[in-house]
Parts: sequence; C-alpha cells; structure tokens
Amino acid sequence: MDALDARLLLLLTDVPRLGVLECARRLGVARGTVQARLDRLTEQGVLGGFPPELDMAAMGYGLTAFAVLEIAQGSRTEVAEGLAAIDQVCEAHATTGQGDLFVRLVARDHEDLQRVIDRVVGLPGVLRTNTSLALTTPIPPRVRPLLERIAYDTNSR
Repeated sequence: MDALDARLLLLLTDVPRLGVLECARRLGVARGTVQARLDRLTEQGVLGGFPPELDMAAMGYGLTAFAVLEIAQGSRTEVAEGLAAIDQVCEAHATTGQGDLFVRLVARDHEDLQRVIDRVVGLPGVLRTNTSLALTTPIPPRVRPLLERIAYDTNSR
C-alpha cells in the first residue's frame, strides 16, 4: 500500500458512498487509476466492503460486554460455530494468555445479557467464562491513524 492508496481509503472512510469519479477528482488522479486501485485493494483483501457504521445503543443494544472463554482443547471450531449462531455475538478472537477466545457481545439490558451469557456457557466445549461490561468506549474501532501515517509520513515505510 502506498500513499495514494491510503489517501483513497481515508477519503472513503470519511465519505463511504463517494463514487469513483468524485474520488478521482478529489485525489487529482484519473478515474481509471482509482478504479484499478480499488480493484487491487479488494483483490488483496485490504478492502472488504463498505459497511455502514452502526450505533448499537441506538439500535437498542445499550450494553457491550467482553467475555474471555476457556474452551476444551480441540473445540475451537465447534465453539466458534456455536458463537456465530448467537446473533448478539459481534466478534470473537482466538487469543493467547488466560483464555482461548475473546468475545465481544451486545445486549439490550442486564437480563438480556444474562440470557446471552447463558447461551455462551451452554455451548459444548466452553469450560469457563469471565465477562466484563464496557462502561464507555473512549477509543472506538479505528484505522485512520494507520492510514494517515501511510498517506502523509514518508518515513513510515
């Protein structure tokens, strides 16, 4: 990825619905250049799509929790499939350290959270969980600082 790729991704981060022609105009390059770069970034897996940024609380899911799961050896695939079947599980990461999976989930309220945790604990292969509630999100998921470094800092490579 070079500086133009990063500037293109920054532009699309700010205005996800911007068309290829307008991207080209704002970046001062040809439309074909923008399209070729988008195609390459997609092919390389850097750009996976343009999902909308959603506010879970505004959607009715005001609680965010993080669960560290300890699972039986050899059951990661089975547990991950079980987690994927629970709508309120937003993401899961295989980790090192105290637990085996780090799971982010959302709930409408404390009662709903208990129901979701009960489903997680009930999955075959889950041995133990440790759940923490998020109180605030001072730094939401982001990629902007990395893109800005690539786009504007010639010493970063």
